[in-house]
Amino acid sequence: MISPYNDEYFMKQAFHEAEKALEAGEVPVGAVVVAKNQVIARSHNLTERLTDVTAHAETQAITAAANHLGGKYLKGCTLYVTLEPCTMCGGALYWAQIDKVVFGASDQKRGAGRHFEVYHPKTEVVSGIMESECAELMKAFFQSKRK
Repeated sequence: MISPYNDEYFMKQAFHEAEKALEAGEVPVGAVVVAKNQVIARSHNLTERLTDVTAHAETQAITAAANHLGGKYLKGCTLYVTLEPCTMCGGALYWAQIDKVVFGASDQKRGAGRHFEVYHPKTEVVSGIMESECAELMKAFFQSKRK
């Protein structure tokens, strides 16, 4: 039997969080942290609500996952996020020692992948899961802001 739990399944969960951010007037980025095929943390951007430039979906999810696990390291965990993490979030993921990062849309301007060795050397990075849906959500948000 094929497991229903795959990268697309969990990216859909992150996408739902991005939709929540959009509804709240936040940049529509959503994230979930998964351990043993279970979502242990969910978040979306909260920078406007918290008036905190560091309140990205990834940092919120890292904190929630660490609290859930009772420790600061996210070994054995995967982060699913709709937009490629920025350098700040990549650094936080480095320190959390997360096993895997899966993102949807690339961030051509601020993505951590544009910098040398931002992620922990043991972290696997997978890109392009639901890429068009994630990119379209971002594009629609910024187009609405320009009107």
